[in-house]
Amino acid sequence: MRTWFLPLLIGVLSMAGLATANDALPPQGLKASNAVRAVETQWQRAGQPYVVVSIAAQRLYLMQEGRLFKTYPVSTSAFGPGAQEGSNQTPLGLHRIRAMIGAGEPLGMVFKSRKPTGRIAEIIKDPIDVPEDDVTTRIMWLEGLEPGVNQGGRVDSYKRFIYIHGTPEEGLIGRPASHGCVRMYNADVIDLFDRLGEGTLVYITN
Repeated sequence: MRTWFLPLLIGVLSMAGLATANDALPPQGLKASNAVRAVETQWQRAGQPYVVVSIAAQRLYLMQEGRLFKTYPVSTSAFGPGAQEGSNQTPLGLHRIRAMIGAGEPLGMVFKSRKPTGRIAEIIKDPIDVPEDDVTTRIMWLEGLEPGVNQGGRVDSYKRFIYIHGTPEEGLIGRPASHGCVRMYNADVIDLFDRLGEGTLVYITN
């Protein structure tokens, strides 16, 4: 199995001081898989962006043409990594964006069942965990690509409604606090949304 992508990614993050204590992708978390091999040709397409989410670093890395283009702080599950239905954990492995929802909606728009409610959330800047788990601003709905890991049965990311999305709890970004999704600052999720499209690959690593 070719694993060109993994050392390339680590090397890119190490260049020019980009790989700091908070931003570095832990090499032990970057595990090649059959799914990675199957989509290498997509990663190699000129200009094709893809995303890596590091649970350990609480960072999302936007990659393009083999280079680190941008880094965003995120918040993954408060319950750690995992794929079981009902676990509220963040699934690992290779995904793609199955649906992009919310284009044109204002910052802070609250979604229920992926539909805008017309209500604008109050953005909380302090590190406070509120009872509500509102999904705001934009939704990128993930579909797992690895059968038995994040696809099918009771480990299906798509059926678990795993998203990359905005959150009112911005004070908790940078630490594990979600119920399984990847939360972002609302301004950041708009920026990322506008750079990606359906089918974009998303690799979630420990």
